[in-house]
Amino acid sequence: MIIEPRMRGFICLTAHPAGCEQNVKNQIEYVKSKGAINGAKKVLVIGASTGFGLASRISSAFGSDAATIGVFFEKPPMPGKTASPGWYNSAAFEKEAHKAGLYAKSINGDAFSNEVKQQTIELIKADLGQVDLVIYSLASPVRTNPNTGVTHRSVLKPIGATFSNKTVDFHTGKVSEVSIEPCSGDDIENTIAVMGGEDWAMWIDALKAENLLAPGATTVAYSYIGPEVTEAVYRKGTIGRAKDHLESTAFTISDSLADIKGKAYVSVNKALVTQASSAIPVIPLYISLLYKTMKEKGIHEGCIEQIQRLYQQRLFNGAEVPVDDKGRIRIDDWEMREDVQANVAKLWTEATTENLAEIGDLEGYRKDFYNLFGFDLAGVDYNADTDEMVQVESIAE
Repeated sequence: MIIEPRMRGFICLTAHPAGCEQNVKNQIEYVKSKGAINGAKKVLVIGASTGFGLASRISSAFGSDAATIGVFFEKPPMPGKTASPGWYNSAAFEKEAHKAGLYAKSINGDAFSNEVKQQTIELIKADLGQVDLVIYSLASPVRTNPNTGVTHRSVLKPIGATFSNKTVDFHTGKVSEVSIEPCSGDDIENTIAVMGGEDWAMWIDALKAENLLAPGATTVAYSYIGPEVTEAVYRKGTIGRAKDHLESTAFTISDSLADIKGKAYVSVNKALVTQASSAIPVIPLYISLLYKTMKEKGIHEGCIEQIQRLYQQRLFNGAEVPVDDKGRIRIDDWEMREDVQANVAKLWTEATTENLAEIGDLEGYRKDFYNLFGFDLAGVDYNADTDEMVQVESIAE
């Protein structure tokens, strides 16, 4: 079939298998071009199919020759209907990993469930024995707690007062005002239940109970802080409370791993175009202005550049892992540089529908968004008849 992007609001309903494969290959080539990383050799990535999780799996495999197990929840293809992009990404990753002689297996299912945790435990026992790095990179709006059976839904809302500011529709380039009503009821608790650290701790507890964490094992979860202009809806909103919980959980996990000399970290990453961030009001406009500024200064990074640098310069640098006063790894250091933020703040006050194409990088934003779904990548023939029925090798077995 000929596969084209089909949009509904901020979601693309189709994905291109050849485009996703090219995107994965590009990331692999980038990691290989930066040289070997003296990192972990047996790696579990929870949330391994897109964004930072996929970049982590690629950086482990092609930077450190690591055996990887990836856990994700993606939609397989059906005749005449494409899979979700993460499915095609994972298929492409496994294909390239196996070609390079690397162990790579995947589990597709709800990572919040006890069943998927158990499935992962059995696979590690059978194939790897233990893992020395666990990356936790889940992004989901809904979580059913496996112990209580309660389903929690997260909300992205300010706390205490209505938030109003500029935003942009990145499809049309129209800059407008947006207002978001404050959270109410159990919104904060539900958002923490979905996006906080509870499930991360459950994963580590389950792995440790089965003696599947190697001595000195490290686990890393990803977070975001961001600038003043987004803080009311992000870091000081409901999602910020969840990130606070995630970050405090790192200390709890580190305490629980002390007997095996293990350590948990939260890495604060930079703002990037993801399926999730595209739906957050204000964020697309901020990212557009940020991209323009960072590209002009020669310090722009995508997911793969961020994670490769995290691995090479922070986690596996041969010395103590550098952290801030709250124990967090700050790989958002270039985004939060004073000169970068000052310029973005200035552009923010000037941004209008008429001048955004000039003062921001809306085109770069759009391209990154379409790339997530395998579209608009160089070297792919989008007019070619394409087989949508691509399988993930280890899942098809």
